[in-house]
Amino acid sequence: MEILLLMGGFLLLLLFRVPIALSLAVVSIGTGLYMGISPAAIIQRMASGLNSFSLLAIPFFILAGEIMNEGGISRRLIALANVIIGKIRGGLALVNVLASTFFGGISGSALADTSSLGSVLIPMMKKQKYDKDYSVAVTISSSVQGVLIPPSHNMIIYSMAAGGVSIGGLFMGGLIPGLLLGLVIMILAYVIAVKKNYPRGEVIKKEEIPKIVREGLLGMFTVVIIIGGILTGIFTATESAAIAALYAFIITFFVYRDIKISRMGVILQRTFKTLAMVLFLIGASSGFGWLLALLEVPSMVSNGLINFSPSPAITLLMILIILLLLGMIMDMAPLILIVTPILLPVAIDIGMDPVHFGIVLMLALGIGLVTPPVGSILFVGSAIGKISIEKATKGMIPFYTVMIIALLMIAYIPSLTLFLPQLLGQ
Repeated sequence: MEILLLMGGFLLLLLFRVPIALSLAVVSIGTGLYMGISPAAIIQRMASGLNSFSLLAIPFFILAGEIMNEGGISRRLIALANVIIGKIRGGLALVNVLASTFFGGISGSALADTSSLGSVLIPMMKKQKYDKDYSVAVTISSSVQGVLIPPSHNMIIYSMAAGGVSIGGLFMGGLIPGLLLGLVIMILAYVIAVKKNYPRGEVIKKEEIPKIVREGLLGMFTVVIIIGGILTGIFTATESAAIAALYAFIITFFVYRDIKISRMGVILQRTFKTLAMVLFLIGASSGFGWLLALLEVPSMVSNGLINFSPSPAITLLMILIILLLLGMIMDMAPLILIVTPILLPVAIDIGMDPVHFGIVLMLALGIGLVTPPVGSILFVGSAIGKISIEKATKGMIPFYTVMIIALLMIAYIPSLTLFLPQLLGQ
């Protein structure tokens, strides 16, 4: 009855469109009262869920991304990608994917990727006679790289939910899968571009190239600070995030100088708003997760999945299906916090490394972000492209196919994820 009250109450509140964090908090306190647990004990568990040093990295990563985005980094990354690959048939679509690869290494957010790059590239593609559904599909599918390519604040949330998995290991583990995802999307985009005879990109004047490359690389150096600092041991993840935010501030306001420093107030306001939502969600999920553990739900799910099939390959496939289905109906961050304590023990039982499972989790839930009925990135892309969700979804069908192929490769070939962490001792 307690499990039914906890899980059923949560789903019922979601159906009534109650915000996820509030739903988690309400059902946790309600179930606790039914079990005879003091609300103060539940609230204490929620507060203790925020008592983690690694969580300090999240506000700095969010701030760095907001500063760079406001300061025109998206335009510069698009120009850099255009220099590299824009001359090819369907070049603007390939620029879209490559710019998402670059941008993912700065923002770590698929939503920020779609919002900033999509608002520039989708109108540009439509102007050059690309189909609307194709333009939206390329934009939103490539934005999923943002949850894999380091730094990703979702990986920090997973690290906390998994009991302290190495953030450096997760960052390094997501690099090859993120690049693989970008590659398969780029190949598909090129094949469709050739088939539909989309135009080549515009030729850039040679005298403009040095400036474009210099400004693009200056922005991307943020990634070098974060990854290099963590790998060399100079910085912790939190310290590297703080240094990256400071670097983003200097580059935006004293090098690029596209915006006035008075805009910093708006940037901080957006950062605090995002941070408040994330922290409330983490706290509420901590109380919910504690009750799940108290009711032994993780062990029930683990035993059920393992007893269903003795084959680790089949069990892994079932985990992937569960994650993809859940990703279709709920946002990424709360799902990470809810399913990690439940499914990570199952993954470990079938021989998966926690870093490997974390990256598989990121991609599977990332695909959910672009999948109806609740895919937030799908809605944003459709709004920017001014097309219906149905038409955008239809245009996404071939992209779903290659994304699922990439997910299966990453899930069943652990070395794609673990090679760099093991090589670098993470």
